[in-house]
Amino acid sequence: MQTTFTPAQLTDPATARANEILRACVHCGFCTATCPTYQVLGDELDSPRGRIYLIKDMLENERVPDEKTVKHIDRCLSCLACMTTCPSGVHYMHLVDHARAYIEERYQRPLADRALRWLLARILPYPGRFRLALLGAKIGRPFRRFLPDPRLRAMLDMAPKRIPPVSRNDDPQTFAAKDGTRMRVALMTGCAQKALNTDINDATIRLLTRLGAEVVVAQGAGCCGALTHHMGRSDESRATAERNIRAWTAEMERGLDAIVINTSGCGTTVKDYGHMFRTTPLAPEAARVSSIARDISEVLVALGLPEGADKGLTVAYHAACSLQHGQKIKSHPKDLLKRAGFRVVEPADSHLCCGSAGTYNLLQPQISAQLRDRKVQTLEAKQPDVIAAGNIGCMMQIGAGTQTPIVHTVELLDWATGGPKPRALDGLQS
Repeated sequence: MQTTFTPAQLTDPATARANEILRACVHCGFCTATCPTYQVLGDELDSPRGRIYLIKDMLENERVPDEKTVKHIDRCLSCLACMTTCPSGVHYMHLVDHARAYIEERYQRPLADRALRWLLARILPYPGRFRLALLGAKIGRPFRRFLPDPRLRAMLDMAPKRIPPVSRNDDPQTFAAKDGTRMRVALMTGCAQKALNTDINDATIRLLTRLGAEVVVAQGAGCCGALTHHMGRSDESRATAERNIRAWTAEMERGLDAIVINTSGCGTTVKDYGHMFRTTPLAPEAARVSSIARDISEVLVALGLPEGADKGLTVAYHAACSLQHGQKIKSHPKDLLKRAGFRVVEPADSHLCCGSAGTYNLLQPQISAQLRDRKVQTLEAKQPDVIAAGNIGCMMQIGAGTQTPIVHTVELLDWATGGPKPRALDGLQS
């Protein structure tokens, strides 16, 4: 794609990066075939190619974003299926991230939109506040029908019926490896996950220590910054990311083989810290952190999961977009589940997003619901005993549309190797 940025514009590193990405695009349109919003809406401007044209026009002309442009950029899930499909290697993620930051800086959203985004940014990354909000949602659920804004109704719908107890395993501490230390890792315990499902981190710690990993929960580490980053709130996302970088760098001085992440949306962001901080004094430390960031499935493959007997359960594996498209990890979770003794099946169109996408299901509930219903239909068509996923957002999204139990992949692997049965499977015979 031909671009016309001026030399002065290209002195800005973000604009220069956008120019590189735009020039790589050859207008082929392969991305439209795998774009979930294009599949649902059928509008060229709701495809990656259409959004690229809008972003190019906005950035080149340095214009104030208009309502039309913002609407179509907001509708992007950042599922990154387009990057898997693209034959030209267009790094759409960096382009749309820059566009969102540009919009956030220059566009005046309606008051209700600004208030909702501010609220989400002030609640979701903070587990304590999030727990209070979940309690409020539980109390407010009977009054759902009186809420005029579908986004507020979606927030009530997504709140779990049961708020899990606080896990002390999330506090800064070290968990010793069982039967000898093979590696030392830092576990990212996250933010929303600590409020929505504390079993995931507990299962991760048990499984890693059982396989010979010393697990550290680093002092000062917390939210990865993805939630605010994808809303274009760059200063806030960088501030939380910086705290993580400093916390993990301190642990790296004591020897660290990997930073383990069991929420794939967070993993995609942490692996991109090197890019986020490339023009700052923190660039070397950020690059070091990104270089050892690993999804839990990558670490389990390296440690070697024991082979298990047939468990007699069919597991429908949902591939989170941030894992299969963002991190390019496709076979590890399925291979681990099979090795542990589960029969693994995959739904049709497994490359398409479930509609969760961080805060997307709260900000774009109608589109999100359509994508969820399509995903649930394809999963249930496989008649599984249980659904497994590697991302808490996907678990909450899919779980809102099905009666089939849904658990994190690591919970099943922990159970298969001596851990407790996942609570979500309490009524399941095995």
